[in-house]
Amino acid sequence: MDLSSGYPYFLLKNGLYQKFETLRNDHVTPVVIMGGGISGALMAYQLIKNGIECTVVDKRPIGLGSTSASTSLLQYEIDTPLHKLIKQIGRDEAIEAYKLCGKAIDMLKEIAEEIGFEALKYCNSLYFSHTKSKNEFLKNEFESRNNAGFDVCYLNEEEIFRKHGFHCKEAIYSTKAAKTDAYLFTHFLHKYNQSKNVKIYESTNIKNVRHNKTEIELTTDNSYVIRAKKVIYATGYEAVKQVDKSIIKLMSTYACVSERINNLPDALKETIFWNTDDPYMYFRTDDQRIIIGGRDENYYDPEKREKILYKKTDRLKQDFMKLFPGIEFKIQFSWAGTFGSTKDGLPYIGPYEKKPNSYFALGFGGNGITFSVLAADMITRLIKGDDNAIPKMFSFNR
Repeated sequence: MDLSSGYPYFLLKNGLYQKFETLRNDHVTPVVIMGGGISGALMAYQLIKNGIECTVVDKRPIGLGSTSASTSLLQYEIDTPLHKLIKQIGRDEAIEAYKLCGKAIDMLKEIAEEIGFEALKYCNSLYFSHTKSKNEFLKNEFESRNNAGFDVCYLNEEEIFRKHGFHCKEAIYSTKAAKTDAYLFTHFLHKYNQSKNVKIYESTNIKNVRHNKTEIELTTDNSYVIRAKKVIYATGYEAVKQVDKSIIKLMSTYACVSERINNLPDALKETIFWNTDDPYMYFRTDDQRIIIGGRDENYYDPEKREKILYKKTDRLKQDFMKLFPGIEFKIQFSWAGTFGSTKDGLPYIGPYEKKPNSYFALGFGGNGITFSVLAADMITRLIKGDDNAIPKMFSFNR
């Protein structure tokens, strides 16, 4: 699957950070993790921390799938707003899902500190609209979050301009958010995991997986065989090929990064921003640059996606400059990526009955990284015997 087009910023910033071996012999392991992006790296970290030996394999160089195209925002907000999710799945489960995503941000921060990764920083978030049509939407969302106990404030136009330097009608301000570099974080995790004897193989394409009641047999395109007791699919959007039910809608999303900008306002550096209007847009900063994303299209078509890349990212630039006309935004890097949404904005985590001895860590949408750390924790607990590790609203049986 062709997951991205153009020049993803964090890949260019960090380069091919480190090299891993390609599998060149048969291999036996208790658990094999398919996928070496941020989901697979977090999964291996959690398994080895709990004394479970594992091996990671990826058909690409490590991190060059969806992870390299991530803009690396960490929010507890799920793609489905809380007040709408409550109507879909019920109040208790909706609030639990949101609170788990808030917990996930803290989990990621703790992991980063443990492995010596400094490029994960707490920040604030602003969920805003500059059209009157969204006012009722934002009020409903604020009330739902506030009633659920989240630390949120409702800001009017005057307060937004005073604190953040741009005009919009109303906004929800949250203190729980973070930003990172998912590609670099992935490499730090793998380096740490290797020090704990995790085997990691890149450029190792699995062409066939055979499931039975006692063992998994994976065969590479070079005819090497990996035998394991369990397999964990952490291959993101590509994992849907292993599931015969429709669980995700694939789309295309776009992003661009500015040249370095002198004297960026502190409010931009300390906050991540999400415009709820249609088309939506989000932005954050990194290294004196502004990163913008959004303008999704409802199709997965790499050729079509690439043809309109520069048109889309120019529109993202214009969207930003309408808010901040005093900031000179010159695009330096642009890219597009595959983006997926589920019917409720929630992940699919845990076993799938048609694939014996297998588990799925599928965190889609804007919460892919936070869902990934939750999946790593939940699947590890499940393997260790905790039959209640996976909440129903994250399971395949919901």
